[in-house]
Amino acid sequence: MSDSGFDSKTFIATLTEAPGVYRMLAADGTVLYVGKAKNLKKRVSSYFQKSDLSPRIRLMLQQVAGVETTATRPEAEALS
Repeated sequence: MSDSGFDSKTFIATLTEAPGVYRMLAADGTVLYVGKAKNLKKRVSSYFQKSDLSPRIRLMLQQVAGVETTATRPEAEALS
């Protein structure tokens, strides 16, 4: 889905199912989006597997060159 060369399938395969925070980054390092998740693998993969995304999200995904994640132990830490 991404035109930037980001390999979402390979990246998703490395993700943990732990709660945490994720940051979607453009090629120049600009932060495109920051999100929180109860399950990082499930949440991040949902962006790249859904076909009914809004035009705004589709445009953002075309610019994604990388995703950084920070896993947290307690779910509340990720959601605060």
